[in-house]
Amino acid sequence: MLLPAEENPATESSLNTECSRGVAVKRGRVESVDSVRTSGGGGQRRLWVKSRSNAWWEQCSRRDFPDGEFKKAFRMSRATFDMICEELEPVVTKKDTMLRLAIPVRQRVAVCIWRLATGEPLREVSKRFGLGISTCHKLVLEVSAAINGVLMPKFIQWPDEFNTTRIKREFHTVAGIPNVVGAMYTTHIPIIAPKASVSSYFNKRRTARIQKTSYSVTVQGVVDPTGVFNDVCIGWPGSMSDGEILEKSAIHHRASQGLLKDLWVVGNSGYVLRDWMLVPYSHKNLTWTQHTFNEKVGEVEKVAKAAFMRLKARWSCLQRRTEVKLQELPVVLGACCVLHNICEMRGEGLEPELRFDLYDDEFPPENGGRSENAVRARDQIAHELLHHRQAGTNKFV
Repeated sequence: MLLPAEENPATESSLNTECSRGVAVKRGRVESVDSVRTSGGGGQRRLWVKSRSNAWWEQCSRRDFPDGEFKKAFRMSRATFDMICEELEPVVTKKDTMLRLAIPVRQRVAVCIWRLATGEPLREVSKRFGLGISTCHKLVLEVSAAINGVLMPKFIQWPDEFNTTRIKREFHTVAGIPNVVGAMYTTHIPIIAPKASVSSYFNKRRTARIQKTSYSVTVQGVVDPTGVFNDVCIGWPGSMSDGEILEKSAIHHRASQGLLKDLWVVGNSGYVLRDWMLVPYSHKNLTWTQHTFNEKVGEVEKVAKAAFMRLKARWSCLQRRTEVKLQELPVVLGACCVLHNICEMRGEGLEPELRFDLYDDEFPPENGGRSENAVRARDQIAHELLHHRQAGTNKFV
């Protein structure tokens, strides 16, 4: 894929270039340019180069630029941004051509992160960075793909034995439920109505709630007690229920292989109770034991929901209908999840004004497929929780 410096089609080594009034070409900026004439083959071609200013980015990239302002723009500290650039440099670096200097790695990464952070349209990204709209579009996709390829394997991992023990201990501290390895939640990302399979992406619940036709794709995630994603499933159509999406996911495959034996993933009432999936009681007229259990499950659910709130708050592109094509959207959503984890792991806090409330509608599942063993296990956990709550003790470890 050719990118901005390579955007010009006349890159053959046989071409001779000449500037019509003198060209000052700098990294990230073209000054006082009317046109570039290229000669070769059977005549002359005139390649017009539009002069653009990247003064805003030049200011941001200065080392004396205030850290607070940098974080406000990119949702992360300069140190975290520099780490990401260093990790991605071998993949996103481009060579200079005979027509232009390649856009530097830091500017490439900045275009992508600023676009994800602000959700601003590509024309605004173009103005901020002094690059063409098509160039910015390519950079967002290229850097997002690099984040998925290079950083996702490092920063979104299912916990090993050591971390599983830690996670179980921390979730037990949260709610008193034993052997919880993760909290699951599914959110919807609004999209423009696709040209094909439009009914598959129709979000019935949101359409009814906001009284406006809504289409979406989904992101399912499992988080640890700190709100870091350990597993994500991205891009299934918005008409699907939480349970249907779960059955398509890698964690469901992991469970079917017996890799979640004696462990619990906690979800909301949109999921079916399984041998490894613990959900609240959803029928009417709950007993006090069941009500107490639901309160405790709710404490774990809050961890997952809070993580998704921070995900959408930090990356504003997830809050509104996007310009990204449907087939390109999963790579962008994956990049947002990876960057979320990096920020969470490095203690990158969120400003209060960025707070975002979630309004994802649960699709109550059918009782079919519910595990009877899980029914008994849930009842036992509920009994123990109430008993030890009344006794003021905590048996589970």
